[in-house]
Amino acid sequence: MAVGVAASYEVSVPFRAGEDGYASFRIPAVVRAADGALLAFCEGRVGSQEDHGDIDIVLRRSTDGGRTWGPLQVVAEHGDDTAGNPAPVVLDGGRVLLVHVRNAAEATEQLIRLGQVAPPDGRRVWVLHSDDHGRSWSSPREITASVKKPGWRWYATTPGHALQVRQGPYAGRVVIPANHSAPPSGSDTGAEGKYDGSHSLLSDDDGATWRIGYTDSRPNGYINANETTAAELPGGRLYFNCRNDSTAPGTRADAHSADGGATLERPFRPQAGLTGPVVQGSVLHLADPDVLLFSGPADPGFRALMTVRASRDGGVTWRPVHTVDGLPAAYSDLVRVDDATVGLLYETGDFHAYTTITFRRIPVEELS
Repeated sequence: MAVGVAASYEVSVPFRAGEDGYASFRIPAVVRAADGALLAFCEGRVGSQEDHGDIDIVLRRSTDGGRTWGPLQVVAEHGDDTAGNPAPVVLDGGRVLLVHVRNAAEATEQLIRLGQVAPPDGRRVWVLHSDDHGRSWSSPREITASVKKPGWRWYATTPGHALQVRQGPYAGRVVIPANHSAPPSGSDTGAEGKYDGSHSLLSDDDGATWRIGYTDSRPNGYINANETTAAELPGGRLYFNCRNDSTAPGTRADAHSADGGATLERPFRPQAGLTGPVVQGSVLHLADPDVLLFSGPADPGFRALMTVRASRDGGVTWRPVHTVDGLPAAYSDLVRVDDATVGLLYETGDFHAYTTITFRRIPVEELS
């Protein structure tokens, strides 16, 4: 099928700004539960579309491949404060883990990066789980001490789905891509982008205990590794792709890991083959056919033109395979719906990217 827009694609809207008591919905993540249900997560922002304030993690389930969605569920809340950055993963046994972050409502990213937010109001990391495919959830448990280094200021999980390694010597390991900001040196304030870094959260016991895996944090201003996503390649090698706002070519960077996310084969390097604005993106590997996908806006200067691109060489080179439309678009996440379909959950709207979080069913044959 030719690259381009087609009227026959099935589209639904699980989240629309102004509905269900939320002014805005942002930061989508989607996984397929063991019973086949799709679980669409995002942040429900009560008062505005701002990144701080009263924010809950909300969920809708679909039992028909994303064509229709059940009622909204509040999965994680922090009173009138912030619970956000959902990073879900479905384990081999069917349990759904949800790692996320929390902070005080008034603790903006700028204040946190400047070191002006004292514990416990800064970014903290929590995990909860569901054993009935997303219908009900456990109480949350804090894991900050295990996965956040002393001195790190800003902190965010993914956004988007995480993964459990399925192949190779590290099969069973849970890997949560994440990012942080390091403390500054000299006369810097800490708000400078060069202090951005990427890291991973690892668990070898299905989320019971956690530790930090690789850390890539180099304050030289060339690679500012930020929001990070990951996919498993054949044999268990991992591919990491991150948002980058720096002097490096392009706006994305990538890296590989041969040991289940514990270390990187080499540090993040520019990936100028993925043209687009500074924004989050998602990656997903399809085993059959063997192809690595990336979703994100393709307009180089604006958050617009949501596009899926494909790589046949593990993320070295990329080509566009599906363009949604020319509308504003921002964050996204990819999921394998069934043998014939990939789902794209993404922020979009006619006049700005944050009117809806929309779900689009895309034929696998088009993407491969």
